[in-house]
Amino acid sequence: MMYWNDGGMNGWGIGLMTVSMLLFWALVVLGVIALVRHLGRSASYDPVAPVPPPAAPPTRPTPEQLLAERLARGEIDPDEYRARLATLRGAAGDPPDSG
Repeated sequence: MMYWNDGGMNGWGIGLMTVSMLLFWALVVLGVIALVRHLGRSASYDPVAPVPPPAAPPTRPTPEQLLAERLARGEIDPDEYRARLATLRGAAGDPPDSG
């Protein structure tokens, strides 16, 4: 006695195998798409971007600093520097006497 389909698949087995392979490959493709979207979003998305602090306004040098810079550049000599520094400190320190 010969069995033609002994241990083989019938129509239902082939159909179930086809559907399961289609589902498997659909899940693989969807998984890859989800992974690519997630990695692309997390690399470019920054919910709290650091905001740099406002720049401090530039500080103006004091008159004494300007005078010292002029002496360092050689625009005035040490005697003139001392005379002008004494004038600056006298003008800024005490009010003039009235009398």
